[in-house]
Amino acid sequence: MAEELIDLLENKDYSKVKAMLQDMLVPDIAEFLEEIENPSVLLKVFKLLPKDIGADVFSYADSKVQENLTATLSDKDLAYLIEDMYIDDAVDFIEEMPANLVEKVLKNSTPQTRKTINKFLKYEDDTAGSIMTTEYVDLKEDYTVAKALERIRKIGKDVETINVLYVTGPRRVLKGVLTIKDILLASPETLVTDLMEDNVVFETTSTDQEQVAQTFKKYDILVLPIVDKENRLVGIVTVDDVMEIIEEEATEDISKMAAVAPNDKPYLKTSIFKLWLNRVPWLALLMLSSTITSLIITHNENLLSQSAYGIILTACIPMIMGTGGNAGGQASATIIRGIALDEISFKDIIKVIWKEIRLAVMLGLTLSVLCFFKILYLDGVYKQPQGYLVAGVICLVMFITITISKIVGSALPLLAKKCKLDPAVMASPFITTIIDAVSLLILCGLSFAIL
Repeated sequence: MAEELIDLLENKDYSKVKAMLQDMLVPDIAEFLEEIENPSVLLKVFKLLPKDIGADVFSYADSKVQENLTATLSDKDLAYLIEDMYIDDAVDFIEEMPANLVEKVLKNSTPQTRKTINKFLKYEDDTAGSIMTTEYVDLKEDYTVAKALERIRKIGKDVETINVLYVTGPRRVLKGVLTIKDILLASPETLVTDLMEDNVVFETTSTDQEQVAQTFKKYDILVLPIVDKENRLVGIVTVDDVMEIIEEEATEDISKMAAVAPNDKPYLKTSIFKLWLNRVPWLALLMLSSTITSLIITHNENLLSQSAYGIILTACIPMIMGTGGNAGGQASATIIRGIALDEISFKDIIKVIWKEIRLAVMLGLTLSVLCFFKILYLDGVYKQPQGYLVAGVICLVMFITITISKIVGSALPLLAKKCKLDPAVMASPFITTIIDAVSLLILCGLSFAIL
């Protein structure tokens, strides 16, 4: 359908474009707008949409489309657009805009909307306060079902959801929660306090957004109330916001685990300079840290240059370092994922390490036996003087390296979490660098002592 719409736009057949857009879902329209590169054509297509649908499409579109439309829309159209958007969507949009466009948006907002947006912008990034919306249905304790229905009809069109309703006491203190089903099935004279559930799951405005997502998962809910320090209801977070959080957090963790600074734009829409900036610091840090391995090799040059076994030891360095790094990477990835899913915490560190040690013994024995026969017969070391002893030393080093790798790979993410650092940083590249140095020290130390 997108190709057909593009053809219609090239032929300037806007009437057919408008007809086709009316049959499309909002996310599909937003995706189509992202394919239009000419700002003037983008504006024409956007104006073909009914105003109420236009606000929803604008919320779904990426930041580049929003920026182009903000720059080209008239003050009147922009004012309508902002007023028709949900507050949390408007805040997300403003946070990504250049300063000159933010000024234009706020200038064309009503005083009340501007006050609400400014309030949201003061909340710290990645907290419940920064992602919540203030558009919800609240009911007073003394409301009857009849009065509650009257309030729902009055404000229901302008709120994010009417499926979940909140009961507040004096000074908006959160007292209870009930559903629209409870209201519809009760008699008109029933008080909402008799229907509500007073054991309410909630979070505060300062709660980290990742913890908010965990709360949704734990209690299997679709809407979460957000309160301030005095337990006053100030907003709600809905499940669609949480899905965005999960995607954002997963993307950030994957980037950090690959030693890449997180990026908030899609890959194809990110400039080469930005990609370079995201990657070069980590690569430079890892390159400099690998200097340690070079120093170890240089320091043990006499050992590794021995005619009897030096070449064999040197040839096995990449295998030992690679296996150790991979073993540590497996452990760290598993633990980081467990931390993200709230399955593992720092108090479990002894259990985790003990489990990884037992696993390391099993893996180490298996790989050491395979390594022993590989060195002897595939590499032909059995023909060399002290061939069996050299193979035994290398296999012992392999076993110890795997054991240490598993301990380091499982413990570092938990220690990072305890120190309030991101566990994802302690992933494969960082752990591999540590294990490379450790495995070389073990190899050279044992070889010197035994051989």
